[in-house]
Amino acid sequence: MAKELTWREAIDKVLAASPVPLHYNEIAEKIISDQLRKNLGATPAATVNAQISCSIKHDGASSPYIRVTKGTFGLSSATREAVPMVEGKLTPPIEASEDDEDQYAIITSFGMFWQRNAIQWNYSPKLLGVQQLGSTTPVDFNKQLGIYLLYDSREVIYIGRTTDRPLGRRLYEHTLDRLAVRWDRFSWFGLLPVLENGQLGDFPSNYESTKIIPTLEAILIEALEPRQNRKRGDDLSRVEFTQYEDPEIQKNKIRTSLEAALKKL
Repeated sequence: MAKELTWREAIDKVLAASPVPLHYNEIAEKIISDQLRKNLGATPAATVNAQISCSIKHDGASSPYIRVTKGTFGLSSATREAVPMVEGKLTPPIEASEDDEDQYAIITSFGMFWQRNAIQWNYSPKLLGVQQLGSTTPVDFNKQLGIYLLYDSREVIYIGRTTDRPLGRRLYEHTLDRLAVRWDRFSWFGLLPVLENGQLGDFPSNYESTKIIPTLEAILIEALEPRQNRKRGDDLSRVEFTQYEDPEIQKNKIRTSLEAALKKL
C-alpha cells in the first residue's frame, strides 16, 4: 500500500501540476478529488493555508511557496525547477491550529441557506457541516455563537444573535415560537474557531479593530447578496461550511418506511 502523502507533499504536488497559482481552497479541493490524502480532518482548507502561510512567514526567501494575492499561492521558480520535489525546506509540518494570517479573524465559519428539514430538532440539535465536499469529519455547530438569519424561501424574516444560548438552542426555540411555521432555511456566521479535530475552540482574547469594518461589510454582502456587489464577502476568513444532513433523518425515514410496509402485510 502506498504511503499517504504529508500535507506539504500533497500541496507541492498540486501546485507543481498547476500552470497558474491557486487559492488554498482550490488546493484543498484538488487534494481531496485526487485522493492524495485520506486523513483530511475537519478543516482541510485551513490546514493548507496554515502549512503554506507558516512556511512563507518563517522561511522567507527559502520557502518553496510565493503568495500572489491574499489566499492565492504558487511555487517559487527555484522549487519548480527542483527535481525531485522535497517536502518543505526549513519548517516542519504544522497543524491547522497554528496561528496564521486568517486563522483567528472575527468570523471563523459560516453556513448559507441551510435547510431546516435536514436537522433532527431537539433541545440540543446536531448542526453538521463540512468545509470541503469530501471531507470525512463533519463539524457540529450546535454550540457556535454569533449571528443567524431565518428565511421564508429566500426572504429574510428574522435576524438574531447567539450569546447566552448557543446556535442550536436558539434555532430550536424558533421551531416552537411565533416564527415556527414561517421559516424553512437559515444562515449563520460564527465566532468560535473550528479546530482541525472538528471541535469548536474558545473566543479569542481580543479582535483587531481594523478587521471589524471589513467583517461587517462581508457579512452584509454574504447575507443580503446585493445585486450591485459583484463579489461575495471575501473578507470572511474561513470558507463556507456546507450543510451535512443529520444521519438520524435517514434512519427515521427508513424506520417510517419499514413500519408502513409492515402495516400493509
